[in-house]
Amino acid sequence: MLDELRIQNLGVIADATLPLAPGLTCITGETGAGKTMVVAGLGLLFGGRASRAPLGKDKALVEGRFMVGEGALELRERAIEAGAELEDGELLLSRSVSAEGRSRAWVGGRAAPVGVLSELGELAISVHGQSDQMRLLQPAEQRAALDRFAGADHGKILEAYRAAYLELGACTAELSRLRTSAREMAREADMLRLGLDEINAVEPREGEDAELAEEARRLQNAESLRLAAATAHTALNGDPTTGDGGAADTVGVAARALEHDAADDPKLAEFAERLSEAGALLSEAAVDLSRYLDELEADPTRLEEIYGRQAALKSLYRKYAEDLPGVLAWAENAGKRLGELDVSDERVSELETRCTELSARAGELAAQLRASRLAAAERFSEAVSSELKGLAMPHAAVTASVVPRPAGRGGVDLVVETGVSGASEDGADEVELLLRPHPGAAPAGLHKGASGGELSRVMLAIEVVFAEIGGPPVLVFDEVDAGVGGRAAVEIGRCLAKLARRYQVLVVTHLPQVAAFADRHLVVSKDTSGAVTVSGVRVVDDAERARELARMLAGMPDSHLGVAHAEELLAEAAKMKA
Repeated sequence: MLDELRIQNLGVIADATLPLAPGLTCITGETGAGKTMVVAGLGLLFGGRASRAPLGKDKALVEGRFMVGEGALELRERAIEAGAELEDGELLLSRSVSAEGRSRAWVGGRAAPVGVLSELGELAISVHGQSDQMRLLQPAEQRAALDRFAGADHGKILEAYRAAYLELGACTAELSRLRTSAREMAREADMLRLGLDEINAVEPREGEDAELAEEARRLQNAESLRLAAATAHTALNGDPTTGDGGAADTVGVAARALEHDAADDPKLAEFAERLSEAGALLSEAAVDLSRYLDELEADPTRLEEIYGRQAALKSLYRKYAEDLPGVLAWAENAGKRLGELDVSDERVSELETRCTELSARAGELAAQLRASRLAAAERFSEAVSSELKGLAMPHAAVTASVVPRPAGRGGVDLVVETGVSGASEDGADEVELLLRPHPGAAPAGLHKGASGGELSRVMLAIEVVFAEIGGPPVLVFDEVDAGVGGRAAVEIGRCLAKLARRYQVLVVTHLPQVAAFADRHLVVSKDTSGAVTVSGVRVVDDAERARELARMLAGMPDSHLGVAHAEELLAEAAKMKA
């Protein structure tokens, strides 16, 4: 239970401490005194949005002392997991919010993320206000209420259905994507195939470009040397194909011409000898060049092949990448992309088959979900109608209507049982709560047939029903009795008192009939300046409580008749609680 709540600088509350108690605690006070700020403070303490809470000064602070019972195992475990130390089951929580919106939270005296407060809040407290009544008018909220009432087994069916529905949606979207973009994908696939065919025709190997460059360099040098040696050999020995003589032959002719007359002239003899020596040297050089050419490794044909291979690789570089590694990477990525762009009839047929299977599966689960909802709707209707009898609506009946959603009104149409229904993530049903105020009236939706007071009581009846199936140990009601008076207000007080036998119930109310049932009565009051001070929240008992009820009854706390009426109301409430 929530043992104590302290609020500082929140709205009109400067500093207030609320000593709470088990059972039913009612909070009353003049309009504008800050009663609703108590609920806002609870919202902040349990992780609510700070932007929704008006700050009184630079920083608002909310602190709470929560007594964790032995039965609240999940709450205890989550608090300990957050680093809190629970001494005698006492859990201290606090939250501060600055004017700039910065927020800090503490759990058990240790700093913690605000999200931890939210998680603890889901386990510890349930807050209901007039906005919840408006939400209850929405079909989605009514369906969620029925699903919550239906229980854990129903929840498993709903979870399985949602998984199948989402998978069906993904399959349908993929099939639609393939069909609508088939032309663009086919064009891209053709371009990729052409590129891959061209690359595969060349068959490039990793590192091949470097190997070819090295081999070409070697062969290019050999050819240059061969050409130089062959030219020199031809110059010395002549060209046999043309019959032209070489330098050696020319020198030989010159030497022989001088030898004939060399005997008569010593000078010519010297020239003849020198020419003979030169001819011998030239002939010897020609023989050496011929041997060099025979020994020189040269393969002009292979060099041409290398040039052709390099040209083929360069054509790939111009189209697909700057170098060979880039070309190979492009080919690999293109192969993967082609797998993604598989728009063949086989792929489409495969997806169509899969979607049909998923649709059938989702339809089966939707049928199970509908059957479970129909069974739960009968129990829910009986339980809520029974509670309404105790809320001064003895002849009223609430019916949870579960009907198939018309085809075309959901995200997808499913065959459910024997018909086609529009399906969404929450099933293929339309759920609506219908109220029949009295036997002569036709059942109508809450948004059509319920007055403000009736709606308040219907919501309270639903909360009582939910309380019977378990929930957080603390229930907070913020003026949920709006639009109610007279005997109906007394019955609401009795109902809340009954609920407080199993839960700690905090009620912000303006009805004396409800406040009369309180086990603890807190009054929020204003001082002369209009601001709520430290003493602004106080516990009232006995005569002071009767005066507060008299103020609520007629605005005259000092009236003897008003006080007498209040005392009578308190006595009647005590009898009804006994």
